[in-house]
Amino acid sequence: MRRRVLLAGLLAAPAARAQAKPVRVVNAYGAGGTADVVCRLLFGRLSERTGQTYVVENRPGAAGSIAASLVARAPPDGSTLLYDATAHSVNPALFGPKLPYDTRRDFLPVYLSLVTPNTILGSHHFAPATVRDLIAAARAAPGTIDAGTTGIGSAQHITLALFNEMAGVQINHVVYRDSPAARNDLVTGRIQLQFSNTPGTVPHLRAGTARVIAHSGREPVPVLPGVEAIAATLPGFETYEWNGVFLPAGTPETINRSLNAALNEAAADPPVAETLAALGAIARPNTPEEFAAFLEEQFALHARVVRDAKIRVD
Repeated sequence: MRRRVLLAGLLAAPAARAQAKPVRVVNAYGAGGTADVVCRLLFGRLSERTGQTYVVENRPGAAGSIAASLVARAPPDGSTLLYDATAHSVNPALFGPKLPYDTRRDFLPVYLSLVTPNTILGSHHFAPATVRDLIAAARAAPGTIDAGTTGIGSAQHITLALFNEMAGVQINHVVYRDSPAARNDLVTGRIQLQFSNTPGTVPHLRAGTARVIAHSGREPVPVLPGVEAIAATLPGFETYEWNGVFLPAGTPETINRSLNAALNEAAADPPVAETLAALGAIARPNTPEEFAAFLEEQFALHARVVRDAKIRVD
């Protein structure tokens, strides 16, 4: 009997080890940014809850397409995930057939992990403090106001381009290699504006290093008390930075559903939910279908803005 039990245990061990094989989470963005913080927060909690190890691998570059390319070619068995953000819904319009994958065909939306409004930050060396005043200043002196973002086709660039269109103004786009570089020039007054996201704006608000002129959401943002929505002056204005989880196309539906349910539970865990709220995230329970519908809205908006603003990657 003992020999049979021992033999059964030895035979079961390889299967247990196979089940415990770490899942690779390919993050399309670098360490320390919002996407990295939220990704590690969620999958760290998921590991604790399930006992399954999730290894986050940062593969930034080429507007997220390096990471996406890796996952598009991965086995569709749930062993490799993509953690991507807004560029995922901008890239089809920005790069077109140059993308080494088909954004809709090659990925399954699993879970929308974060949605957060973009913001307009103003230098203390720059007078306008409201959206109305900013529009008036931009109309009075076309092409003289500079706004920094961290990339062509970024969520913040899309917000700036949409602002120019809806306000009928010409605010210049200045591209920076990273947010700290843009922040330094904003604080010193080298640029008048920076288009940012809510997590990157909260430190400015707390430290008083820049004026938070407005946000791009529909609803008040609790971590930005008193900050107006752009839509209050430009009705219908709405843009977001988002994060989400994807699987390679062809992955069984059962894996997608199971992962979605687990991520919803991890995000609802009080410490995780509190951290997301402190970042200014709009984090709500969602299904793969709801995430897919949100993506279609983003694809349509970004395609139109890229086309109308003639945004190009050199």
